[in-house]
Amino acid sequence: MKYKQKIMIVAGEASGDTHGAKLVLALRDIDPDTTFEFFGAAGPKMRDAGVHAVVESDAMAIVGVAEIARALPMFLKAFRDLKEAARCERPDAVVLVDFPDFNLKLAKALKKQGLTIIYYISPQLWAWRKYRIAAIRKNVDLLLTILPFEKQWYRERGVEHVEYVGSPLANEIHAVRSKETFCDDHNLDSTRPQIALLPGSRHKEIVRILPVMIGAAAKIAKLHPEVQFIVAVGGAKNLRDVDGAIADANKKGTLMPETLVIVESETYDALKAADAAAVTSGTATLETGIIGTPLAIVYKTSGINYTLLRPLIKVEHYGLINLIAGKRVAKELIQHEFTAGTLATELMRLMEPKTNTEMREQLRLASDRLGDGGASKRAAEAVLRLINRIL
Repeated sequence: MKYKQKIMIVAGEASGDTHGAKLVLALRDIDPDTTFEFFGAAGPKMRDAGVHAVVESDAMAIVGVAEIARALPMFLKAFRDLKEAARCERPDAVVLVDFPDFNLKLAKALKKQGLTIIYYISPQLWAWRKYRIAAIRKNVDLLLTILPFEKQWYRERGVEHVEYVGSPLANEIHAVRSKETFCDDHNLDSTRPQIALLPGSRHKEIVRILPVMIGAAAKIAKLHPEVQFIVAVGGAKNLRDVDGAIADANKKGTLMPETLVIVESETYDALKAADAAAVTSGTATLETGIIGTPLAIVYKTSGINYTLLRPLIKVEHYGLINLIAGKRVAKELIQHEFTAGTLATELMRLMEPKTNTEMREQLRLASDRLGDGGASKRAAEAVLRLINRIL
């Protein structure tokens, strides 16, 4: 006998779209006797997985106070559309994936409608905005965490409706091609050293961070012309920003490396082929750590964003891989410390054989803390347990 369940799922940026899509597929896989109907805010991967997009979330990946303010009408419309869809469809549960600035407000609004709220990928309250724990306690029925220390952190603060499911990245991040095949596909010499540059996935990240990365590449190439550089971006929408940053560097007379290639949607293969990487702070630092490529973690935002947000951040490390390791495995170059000179120096240090080998071992030990995979399946099982208990 076929059962029917209706689930609203809301994600707001690329990483959430990826995790949301995996959750949808896992739900169908572990409960084939149920016909699922999914709707909500969906990016391309969730749409491909069969989620009806009341809101297409592709444009919602915005960072920074000023940028969010300018996009406020878009966010307000998305908020209203999702509230109305929930009111009309009355889903069995709402799954909110990461994206806390938007999703915590949506949780409050939908809880008032009497809906069951599941939050997948806990907001990083242990890092900043701890006061939001009151909203989790009041408006979320089940919190699913992906980092090993989070469940205990919440328990110490009186929040018990928490399950640790593990990182959805564990055992799921790997290159498809060998270094030699990747290099052949992009006219690279696999016998020469390579550095990967990951400038982020948001427009503002790329336009602020990639020029500094290119400047570092130019400095390295001047002294070590044998080094090859790979700019890795997640999708076609980023290519225009990358091309613009490179064109601007050329106009300013930057001596570009002899070999600089741009790859789209091949990030894991690029990282596997690289001897070292410069990686924008975010999920990519964890992915790089899992692959095992020695890295420098970088970030730069506008002066006003940094001034407003820096006092709110209460953790020792920015990079996720460092947070998992519990120590500064990868150097962090943030804001004023992030210059072409400091990045070039750190990347060349990472290319030294002894340093390179030691960091690869440290990254392996940190990645082992994430468990042995299966997080999407465990998250799906937790979602179904709650829904079926309520029904």
